[in-house]
Amino acid sequence: VEGLALLDLGVSPYSGDVFHETPLIIYLFHFVVDYAEIVFMIADAITAVALYMSITSYNKNVFRKQKFALDADKYPHDCLELMRSPKEMFYIPLKVAMFYLLNPFSILSCVAKSTCCLNNAIIALFILCTLKGSALLSAIFLSLATYQGIYPLTLFAPALLFLLQRLYIPVNPCRSSFWVFTLQYAFMFVGSLIVIVCLSFFLLGSWDFIPSVYGFILSVPDLTPNIGLFWYFFAEMFEHFRFFFICVFQINIFVYTIPLSIKLKDHPVFLIFMQIAIISIFKSYPTVGDIALYMAFLPAWSYLYRFLRNIFLVSCILLACSVLFPVLWHLWIYAGSANSNFYYAITLLFNVGQ
Repeated sequence: VEGLALLDLGVSPYSGDVFHETPLIIYLFHFVVDYAEIVFMIADAITAVALYMSITSYNKNVFRKQKFALDADKYPHDCLELMRSPKEMFYIPLKVAMFYLLNPFSILSCVAKSTCCLNNAIIALFILCTLKGSALLSAIFLSLATYQGIYPLTLFAPALLFLLQRLYIPVNPCRSSFWVFTLQYAFMFVGSLIVIVCLSFFLLGSWDFIPSVYGFILSVPDLTPNIGLFWYFFAEMFEHFRFFFICVFQINIFVYTIPLSIKLKDHPVFLIFMQIAIISIFKSYPTVGDIALYMAFLPAWSYLYRFLRNIFLVSCILLACSVLFPVLWHLWIYAGSANSNFYYAITLLFNVGQ
C-alpha cells in the first residue's frame, strides 16, 4: 500500500526504507489493488492446481518405472511392500492439493495478503512445467521465482537433472550431450531473467530496485522479529563481525545444493522438495507461507513414513511451537511480561523441528 501511494505521487517507491518488493509486483497491484483479496485466493488456487497436476505427472512416471522394473524383476523381494498401487497413486495428488489449501500456514498467509502466495504460485508453476518436460517454460518460471527472491536459484540443479533424465541424457560431464543441454537450459534461464530485470527497469525508469530488493535480502538490514534465524543473531552481533556472518548464513542455502544434487541425482523431484524446505528454513525473511509449500509435498512420499524416526516428537515440536508463536509474541510485545529470548527460543526450536 505504501509503495502504491508513493508511485501514485510520482515518487520512487524505493526512495525510502518502506517498500522492498519487485517492480512487477507493485505494477501488478497498481491495477488490481481493489481486488487484492481475490488475487491472493486465485494465487493459492493456482498453486494447489499446479501441485495437483505436478504430482499426477510425477506419479505416472513413477508407475511407469515401477512397472518396467517389476517386469524386469529388478526389485528385491523385501522391497515389494514399498510398491505403490494405482489406487494409492490416484489419491496422492488430491492429498497434496488439500495439504496446501487446508494448511493453517497457507490460510494465514492468504488472509495476511502476503506476496508469499504469489511466490508459491510461481514456484508451483515452475515445478509443473519441469515435470511436464517443458524446458523453456521451466526456465521462464524459475527466472521469475529467482527475480522475486534470489533463493529459488538453487532449484536450477534439480530442474536440470529432471529434464536430463526425461530426455534420457546421462548425467555425465564427459558426454557432450550433457553440456549442450545444460548450456541451453542455462541460456534460457539467464535470458529470461535478463528480460524480466530489463522490463522492471523500463517500468520504473531506474535501477533503484536492485539494492532495495536484492540488497535488502542479502544484507539483512531489517531485524524485525520473524520465524527465521537471522534477526536475533544479528541483533546481538558486533558490527565488525556482521559481514562475515552474513556471508556464512547466506551461503547455507546454496552450499547444500551440490552435495544433495550428487546424492539425489536419480531423484530430482525429491531434491526439489528438499531445496524448497532448505530455502524456507534458511532464508533471511521467511514466512509461514514458505513452510506451507514444502509441507504440501509430504503425502507424495507417504510410503516412506515407516522409515522416519522421531516423527511423533517432531510433529509435537512443530505443533507446540506453532501455538506458542502468537502467545509469546503477545507476552513480549503487548503484555511486556516476556522478552526476545522467549520468542527466539521457540523460533530456534521450530527450525530445529523442520
